[in-house]
Amino acid sequence: MTPPHTIAAVDLGSNSFRLQVARVVDDQVYPLDALKDTVRFAAALDAQGNLDSKGQTRALAALARFGERLRGMPPEHVRVVATSTLRVAKNSAEFLPRAEAALGFPIEVIAGREEARLIYIGAAHSLPAGREKRLVVDIGGGSTEFIVGQQFKPFKTESLLMGCVSYSLKFFPGGKLTKQALRDAELAARSELQAIVHEFNHVHWQQAIGTSGTARSLGDILELNGLSSGGLSVAGMEKLRDLMLKAGHIDALQLNGLRADRRPVLPGGFAIMSAVFAELGVEKMTITLGALRDGVLYDLVGRQHQRDLREVTVTQFKRRYHVDLAQQQRVAKLAEIFYRQLVASLEVDPDTDLNILLWAARLHEIGLSISHSSYHKHSAYILQHADMPGFSSQEQARVALLVLGHKGGLKKLGNLAKDRWARVLSLRLAVLCSRSRTDRETPPINLAANRNGFSLAVTNDWLQANPLTHTALLQEAEEWREAGHLLALSPNFQHWGL
Repeated sequence: MTPPHTIAAVDLGSNSFRLQVARVVDDQVYPLDALKDTVRFAAALDAQGNLDSKGQTRALAALARFGERLRGMPPEHVRVVATSTLRVAKNSAEFLPRAEAALGFPIEVIAGREEARLIYIGAAHSLPAGREKRLVVDIGGGSTEFIVGQQFKPFKTESLLMGCVSYSLKFFPGGKLTKQALRDAELAARSELQAIVHEFNHVHWQQAIGTSGTARSLGDILELNGLSSGGLSVAGMEKLRDLMLKAGHIDALQLNGLRADRRPVLPGGFAIMSAVFAELGVEKMTITLGALRDGVLYDLVGRQHQRDLREVTVTQFKRRYHVDLAQQQRVAKLAEIFYRQLVASLEVDPDTDLNILLWAARLHEIGLSISHSSYHKHSAYILQHADMPGFSSQEQARVALLVLGHKGGLKKLGNLAKDRWARVLSLRLAVLCSRSRTDRETPPINLAANRNGFSLAVTNDWLQANPLTHTALLQEAEEWREAGHLLALSPNFQHWGL
């Protein structure tokens, strides 16, 4: 039996920030505590696409409260994900360090399809077992996710840039409800949905499921006002439409189940859901409580038990791009050896971000499937832009940058922290020493980080026996010098110069 322990998930949504703390017993997740703060983050985006100061202040205050609750928890037991608003905000890079400082934990900005995958995992764990294929729809503050899956496996995932906050602000300013505004909002949503209708319409599933705030709010309203029973229905949605238009303003809409925090964003959420019903052929939708934060918790449990989806994705990429498995293993093994030497003198945890280096080593040659010329650029482009289930946007970007830097000039990498330069050096040397693509003894290279850069020492005998690698190491030192960094070579190189 696995000893019970506590984990936590934080969902930084575009409407609400949510914290869920749970106890894990034998791979089952049992909720312990929950916090919610209606930050209305999507509303903080100004006309230029930047988060305004008031929105940032609200967000930081909420994160500080969450941080107090999470204080003392091991970092590996907490996962924080950010969604649509931080994906699109132009100043998210400036805001994230402040947000992480307030919370006390790193924040992952996840891609739309990764968000959809996690939503499905959360929904699937809250639903009765069944063999039917399901459509799961999650209308968030800034985006809407769609998933078709069966049991615990998602088959298709998609994310569209439309949400209850953004649509309420755009089409219903001041909360005014008119027939024209509702029509415009629904047509805009239906236009967005046209891109996915072919793969997500009623032909591909037998049951429709709604998750998160918009679906739950609509379900409560229909149920508690006698407009529908057991979820959402076409007839119930039409009755709610009539009531909204009759009220004329969101503040005049008096309905059981309409909470104060949902009132301002109800019109946008209703319009999107109405469009979903019309375009995807939904007649009835069941509501479930499981959503993104639940999926994050179960995904976190999987990572702790060596069922990390990121490893599955890396394996699939190696297969898809016909990677030389023996070569990637050689490079990954050497890169880890070199990195552990360097971090010993950097005084950081040797396992810190080691996976970033190993994933880069295993995938650095995927661009060869496109062209040998500049293959490192092709590899980096794929890793930056492909859908990689399990990876956050930051993780993809860091792996891609490391792969880009394993070959060629170093100036293209910009300014990096010392530990990140250590990973670059480790991967470059591993590739350089594996050029023969054959299994050989580990080269007797000793690496260290120092105040001015890095140093490399190797025996004289080995240099004599490996003149090609010797020359390549001299060229490598020159590359680092041109980029403004020092890679100091041991005195032995003076005897075997170019």
